[in-house]
Amino acid sequence: GGRMIRFILLQNRQGRTRLAKYYVPMDDAEKHEIEYDVHKIVTTRDPKFTNFVEFKTHKLIYRKYAGLFFSICCDVGDNEMAFLEAIHLFVEVLDHYFGNVCELDLVFNFHKVYLILDEFILSGEIQETSKRVILDRLGEMEKAMA
Repeated sequence: GGRMIRFILLQNRQGRTRLAKYYVPMDDAEKHEIEYDVHKIVTTRDPKFTNFVEFKTHKLIYRKYAGLFFSICCDVGDNEMAFLEAIHLFVEVLDHYFGNVCELDLVFNFHKVYLILDEFILSGEIQETSKRVILDRLGEMEKAMA
């Protein structure tokens, strides 16, 4: 318990934010500043360093997939590996769902991407770590929406 995610960002190399989910209240100016700062960190950091870095009073965990940077901000004491796995799972589910996810999928289906995210992270905590379970639930939702 206690693994609290503050926000999740998906950004491209140019700094466009393609998905932003905040689990703590912040105003637009704060969000804008965070998105700017996170992008600067993840795109300029030397690839030979680890995928976690201190961020203000928290910790940023990020991975790059297909030209997109997936970043999660959590508490300093949290387990980095659990969050790296969460990012990996998110990417795997997106890949499965969109068949090799690319940036355009996120742009044109952003509501679905948020739905997928909500399947395994709720109020800032990782709820579900089984890809199978998530894909089954998404299948059910698709049927319900059809």
